[in-house]
Amino acid sequence: MLADVHGNAVALAAVLAELEREQPDVVVHCGDLTWGPLPVETVDLLSGRGVLFVRGNAERGVVEIAERLREPGAEAKERERWMVEQHDAPLRALLVSFPATVELEVDGLGDVLFCHGSPRSDEELVTVETPEARLAEALAGTSAGIVATAHTHVSYERRVLGRTLFNPGSVGMPYEGAPGAYWALLGSAGPSGPNGPSGPNDNVIEHRRTAYDLDEAERRYRASGDPMTGEMIEILRQPPTPAEVIAHAEALAFSG
Repeated sequence: MLADVHGNAVALAAVLAELEREQPDVVVHCGDLTWGPLPVETVDLLSGRGVLFVRGNAERGVVEIAERLREPGAEAKERERWMVEQHDAPLRALLVSFPATVELEVDGLGDVLFCHGSPRSDEELVTVETPEARLAEALAGTSAGIVATAHTHVSYERRVLGRTLFNPGSVGMPYEGAPGAYWALLGSAGPSGPNGPSGPNDNVIEHRRTAYDLDEAERRYRASGDPMTGEMIEILRQPPTPAEVIAHAEALAFSG
């Protein structure tokens, strides 16, 4: 499972190189794929790979902003205008086609529901500290034993309300206190699991961190023309810590 690439094609390429070695049955991306410095290059890397995409608030946002800018005199921030310019009509049509959730039967884990924020909102912020009462409302009407969330850019795994909730972290813009591309490998560990020969309990959510060339990412970011290049590079090199982000997320509960 991948999430929150945010147009970081360099980080995504490094993760895809690992996936070539792992050969998973399917790849799911849980939203916010292209909203970042290298949107077209990011989509091109996943073309033809059979990836299952979930819509995030960023996919929805770029389409909504593009529609708004068709109106005479419409206002938008500089980066919003730039982002729409990077997403031509075919790319926006692709983003519109992404469903809000995907549910799969994963070997060794059972039903897994993949979403961006939560099953009820692509803007909901779910963390290890989210109160059970809010989680119960967010999960209402769903039955999967495992729910994969994204959006906060912070990885976690939590057993709550009789289910397992987890976030793989962000491939392209992690808030983990250390650079890298964060993602997760799901399912049975197989005959040569991560700790040797597999056994009856080798059904896993394995959190991964992939190192990549930050200098190359910075070079390509600076060449992109993204109005927020400086801020994006700072986040890549000195990301905020999970504690900072969790406190902010729980104070908001929802954020676009």
